[in-house]
Amino acid sequence: MNIVGITACPTGIAHTYITKKKLIQAAESRGHHCRIETQGTIGVEDELTPQEIADADVVILAVDVKIHGEERFKGKPVIRITTETVMQNALGLIQKVESLIQKK
Repeated sequence: MNIVGITACPTGIAHTYITKKKLIQAAESRGHHCRIETQGTIGVEDELTPQEIADADVVILAVDVKIHGEERFKGKPVIRITTETVMQNALGLIQKVESLIQKK
């Protein structure tokens, strides 16, 4: 599975980057490719390309605040979740996403 997403928390520091790391580790541990953009006080980092979005099977938005550019994901399955939920059980989230995608 090819996963893309965005992480963003109110301050755009700790939770944003911890969530990104946990999502990537959990996805890769299950054999998936995962690319995550961050949005925070210092702006957008690791911005997703149009091709990466087009190639994605699913989009995970682990966000606690309004994000920029959400319209880029129109037509893609989008999972919206809090950063805290990802930090508590990223692997469980990836397993749920696998189940959802397999049902389609």
